[in-house]
Amino acid sequence: MNLQTKLSVLADAAKYDASCASSGSVKRNSVGGKGVGSTSGGMGICHSYAPDGRCISLLKILLTNFCIYECSYCVNRASSSVKRARFSVDEVVNLTLDFYKRNYIEGLFLSSGIIQSSDYTMEQLVNVARTLRKVHDFRGYIHLKTIPDASPELLQEAGLYADRLSINIELPSKQALTLYAPEKNPATIHRSMGQLRHHIDESKESRQQASKIISSTKRKPSKPSRFIYSPAGQSTQMIVGADASSDSKILTLSNYLYGKYQMRRVYYSAFSPIPDAAQMLPAKAPPLVREHRLYQADWLLRFYGFTVDEISQPNDERGGMLDLDIDPKLSWAIRNRDFFPVNINRAPKEALLRVPGIGAIGAKKVMQSRQFRRLRFGDLAKCGLSVKKVAPFIEAADYSPDARLLESEHLKTHFVERSSPQMALF
Repeated sequence: MNLQTKLSVLADAAKYDASCASSGSVKRNSVGGKGVGSTSGGMGICHSYAPDGRCISLLKILLTNFCIYECSYCVNRASSSVKRARFSVDEVVNLTLDFYKRNYIEGLFLSSGIIQSSDYTMEQLVNVARTLRKVHDFRGYIHLKTIPDASPELLQEAGLYADRLSINIELPSKQALTLYAPEKNPATIHRSMGQLRHHIDESKESRQQASKIISSTKRKPSKPSRFIYSPAGQSTQMIVGADASSDSKILTLSNYLYGKYQMRRVYYSAFSPIPDAAQMLPAKAPPLVREHRLYQADWLLRFYGFTVDEISQPNDERGGMLDLDIDPKLSWAIRNRDFFPVNINRAPKEALLRVPGIGAIGAKKVMQSRQFRRLRFGDLAKCGLSVKKVAPFIEAADYSPDARLLESEHLKTHFVERSSPQMALF
């Protein structure tokens, strides 16, 4: 099989992996003629984000889609009839360097099916990253999808070369994982996540200590001695809709992963029906808007001060599922109308962030603007707020909401837009 065909097969096989967007790595570049690549800019194939917030592109491929595992939900499972291919370590290294030099990419996202054993597969992934860093002095972004039951030594080494590591949690419940992916062990996945967090914490502490020494001595060390391990942290991915887990259960697990392992991101991937699928899997994909609502709820957990129970409860009227018609914050506001109206001239930031239509940037602009004058209703649009969305929930210097609308049992219909057919991803 020629290289172009392999690239076609293994790039297509990687499209189901959502967890390639990354951020927060260290800054590297080849200014001064040393090394190849950087983590500070670019355009291209699969988009990610550099330390300064700019969008960069990644070559997103599998090392191979051969796999000895029989995960029911995976198109690359052992019994699947899909076309198979496998890159060598050198082929991935050369592709990455060639694409970089043609200005197609700024980095690499590499995952793999399991071949021979978990350790053998992980060795191959580490070899790619090590060769790029050590042999070619590649300074671009590298995201490695790690194999959870690989040896601790290999997981430790992977973080020395990769900007970000990720381990898929796969499914929201241990029971579903045992049923659909019998070769995978939930305890092993959690143990490996804990190991990655331990090394990441060690690395942060090492860098902080180095900064203190530099600050106290006012001198830079002649040779950097900092221990840098996966500087962009770790992430994970969860399949949504393959089992009967509710959104409440999914968000509870996400909240646990953020707290326990300091995940940078939990990615949600709507289940896609695959050819010759097991009968226990659903025949239809869940609506993509469910995936979108989960991302919105995830944002509320991480940045808006909401708890899982405030967003969704397992025994609520929807059985723990998010409302697909409206976003989770608006849904919470409609269920908690006694919290409103919020006075935009006096409310603290925490209260502003609970108003539908006011995001983090909008809240900041409101708080900055009201330092100089009392805000009127006409000022809301100047702060970048959605006037229609915030109007029922706020008070301004010259404005009070229509109490009849806020108390109306049809308040939700005020916001629901006419639905349109949903397009599929693949």
